[in-house]
Amino acid sequence: MQSIGLALVSIALWSFLALLSARVSHLPPFLTAGIALCVSGIGGLVCWRAWRVPLRTIAVGVAGIFGYHLLYFVAFRHAPPVEVSLMNYLWPLLIVLLSPAVLPAYRLRVHHLTGALLGLCGAGLIVTGGHLGLDLASLPGYLSATGAALIWAIYSLAAKRLPPFPTATVGVFCLLSGVLSLSVFWATADAAVTAHTPTPTDWVTLMLMGAGPLGAAFFTWKAAMTRGDPRVIGSLAYITPLTSTLVLVALDDQPLGPTAALAMVLIVGGAILGSLDLIRRGEVASAGTSGRLSW
Repeated sequence: MQSIGLALVSIALWSFLALLSARVSHLPPFLTAGIALCVSGIGGLVCWRAWRVPLRTIAVGVAGIFGYHLLYFVAFRHAPPVEVSLMNYLWPLLIVLLSPAVLPAYRLRVHHLTGALLGLCGAGLIVTGGHLGLDLASLPGYLSATGAALIWAIYSLAAKRLPPFPTATVGVFCLLSGVLSLSVFWATADAAVTAHTPTPTDWVTLMLMGAGPLGAAFFTWKAAMTRGDPRVIGSLAYITPLTSTLVLVALDDQPLGPTAALAMVLIVGGAILGSLDLIRRGEVASAGTSGRLSW
C-alpha cells in the first residue's frame, strides 16, 4: 500500500501541472521545462552523495525525463494539442502492456488490460470532450507524442529493473535534463524569444512547478514504481487527467460537463479493475487475521 500512496502523491502533484502551465503559457516550453527541472535538481543537491551511481543509471534517468519532454514538445509543433494530449496518455497503458516484457515476474491478466483500456477511454473523453479528428498531415506530431509516452513507460519500468539506487538520485536526472532543455531552448530560439525574460510572477510559478509537478512528483513516482506493482500503478495513473480537470474546475473556473462525469466512471472503474490483485490480497490478509483472532 505504501507504493500506492506514493503513486497517488505523484498523481496529485501532476494534477496541478496544467494549471501552472497555463500561467506561463506565454513562455517557450523548453525554457519553462528547463528552469523548472533545474529548480528540482538544485533542490536535490542536499542529497548529492546519492548521485554517485553508475553512468548507465544516470543515462536511463536523463533519457527518460529529458527524452519524454523533448518529444512531447516536438509533438505540439506538428499536431493539434488535443490529439497530442490523447496520444501522450498512452503511457499508463504502455506501462501495463510492457510490464511482462521488462519485468517478467509481472504477468498480464484480463483485468489488468481491461482496467488500463477503460482508463484510456476515460482519459480520451476528458482530453477530447468526445470529439476527435485525426489528420494524416499531423502524423509526425502523433508519432512524437506516442514516442514520448513510450519513453516514459520504459523509464518508469526501468526504475524497477535497474540495480537499486537511492530515490534522491532523481535529483541529478532532473538537473541534467533541465540543462539539456535550456540548451535546446538557446539553440533553437530566435532573437525575439531569447530576449523574453520571465516576470517575477512567472518565476514564482516556475518555482512551484520545479518543486511539485516537475520535481517532487518524479521522486515519489520513482519510489512507487520500484516498490509497487507496475500493472496496478499503470491503471491508477489514469486518475491524472481526471484530477487535473477537477483542479481546473475548482481553481480556474472551468466548466465540468457530463462527458467528464462519464470519464470519471470509466477511470475509477478501470483503476479498480487494474487493482483487483491488490484488493484480493488485502481481503485474504484481512480474512487470515480475522481467523487467527477468532481461533
